[in-house]
Amino acid sequence: MDNLNDGLARFQRDVFPAKADLFAHLASNHHPHTLFIGCSDARVVPELITGTEPGDLFVIRTAGNLVPAYSPEADGVAASIEYAVAVLGIKDVVICGHSACGAMTALAEGIDLSLAPAVSNWLRHADASQARTPIRGDVPRLVKENVLAQLANLATHPSVAKALAAGELNLHGWVYDIGSGSVEQLQGTGHQSTAAL
Repeated sequence: MDNLNDGLARFQRDVFPAKADLFAHLASNHHPHTLFIGCSDARVVPELITGTEPGDLFVIRTAGNLVPAYSPEADGVAASIEYAVAVLGIKDVVICGHSACGAMTALAEGIDLSLAPAVSNWLRHADASQARTPIRGDVPRLVKENVLAQLANLATHPSVAKALAAGELNLHGWVYDIGSGSVEQLQGTGHQSTAAL
């Protein structure tokens, strides 16, 4: 906690005053341009990777950057997606996987998750990703296939499907390499970017 308290003190002393006008604007305005869906992994920091300011990204982070296919049942991920697209009018969605992902490694290597039943159950949202990865243990390939599978899941959400059909939304699949800082953009389905960074 000392590190967090020290960081908070630095924020209040140095960062906030330097961006006082921005924070004053954000106090009554919320218009992010991109929904960024990434992994909960502490090494993957969306604002740092993208060089964005507070207010630019609407961020959802889940273990394995998983996006459950749409279901009418209450779901925090679905509610956040719907809010971003239907209410905030987001124009771009990025699903970002990453190297050395613990969730994908567990699946690729068949790690026993019996002591983490909630994690095991959550990772079932990557069943299609595993089916699309022909070689067991190939974590990098599974990470890529998972991004593409989650983009497909994302497109099942009514707000996303409607915005895609109207040409008002673009979907992007990224894989971030922690060691090099590079980002590979993947070709997938729908209105997606295919260039590499």
